[in-house]
Amino acid sequence: MGVQITELLPKKEAKLEDFSNKVIAVDAANHLYQFLTTIRAPDGAFFTDSHGNVTSHLIGLFTRTTHLMKLGIKPIYVFDGEVPKLKKLEIKRRAEAKEVAAEKYAEAEKKGDIEEMKRYATRSTRLTKEMIADAKEVIEALGLPVVQGLSEGEAQAAHIVANGDAYAIASQDADSLLFGATRVVRNLSIEGRRKQNSVLGYGRVEPELILLDEVLSSLGITQQQLICLAMLVGTDYNTGGIKGIGPKTALKMVKEQKTTEKIFAAAGWSEHFSYPWQEVLELLEHPKVTGDYRLEFHQINTAKLVKILCEKHDFSQQRVENQLEDMEKSAAAKRQRGLGDFFG
Repeated sequence: MGVQITELLPKKEAKLEDFSNKVIAVDAANHLYQFLTTIRAPDGAFFTDSHGNVTSHLIGLFTRTTHLMKLGIKPIYVFDGEVPKLKKLEIKRRAEAKEVAAEKYAEAEKKGDIEEMKRYATRSTRLTKEMIADAKEVIEALGLPVVQGLSEGEAQAAHIVANGDAYAIASQDADSLLFGATRVVRNLSIEGRRKQNSVLGYGRVEPELILLDEVLSSLGITQQQLICLAMLVGTDYNTGGIKGIGPKTALKMVKEQKTTEKIFAAAGWSEHFSYPWQEVLELLEHPKVTGDYRLEFHQINTAKLVKILCEKHDFSQQRVENQLEDMEKSAAAKRQRGLGDFFG
């Protein structure tokens, strides 16, 4: 998901070290997509192994996760389950857009237009079942918990955070707040990357911490009003929202109208969507989640990682083992300084 309301949200600057010795629930699909879109060859193509299997997501997953573990951060990865009925409309729209982008990429490739290839490569990104299966194997080999959501992984991760079993959810999207996550960390998977802020300069991407209580207090609204605000702007369950209503207008509207009925009547919901707003509100207020999860951390299985990454996907065994050794040394140093046992 990706409701466009982040401009309204108060954010705190943070450092990765701030999350040392804390459990962070990671929206797995969100992070894997980030790796697939950012870790590419110069022409925008995926990195692949000798069999043609995509490895961009595994490169990002392994290097980023071990970096977090090196700092004492304890990530758990939460995966999507069954797609909600209303989201299937958005999934179909995205699939059609990806098909168009793939065709554009092929045309640019024939012409040798590198810039066009890079542009359309990211737009045609797909996360397949095989990629997810490989990712789960790597995560488990790193000794980290994998949680399978019943439906939206982000909702399940938010549930884990709301239960107090994780400190925060790591996601780029504000949707976690709609699902009740008390803390959201943005930029965890891309911290430190440089991005162009203007024609003349570059800036570092730093982690940001968003607190649900501060959001509601700052905006002067309730949790339900926050959800209604998002629905007016547009969610994956009602793509595009209400035409002509942006975040600031939506905020004003939810404050002026005293009930959900009045909010959506004033916005003209029925003129834009063929299904009732109550269905979307229900999905966001009461997402399908489970309390049946186990967050157990184990020792790294180096042999299994070598088998998956090196034997199956052509990673350099020396680089993998060096990365793990470096991480283990950092973890040992932290334990000696009394910061706790990462694997406890």
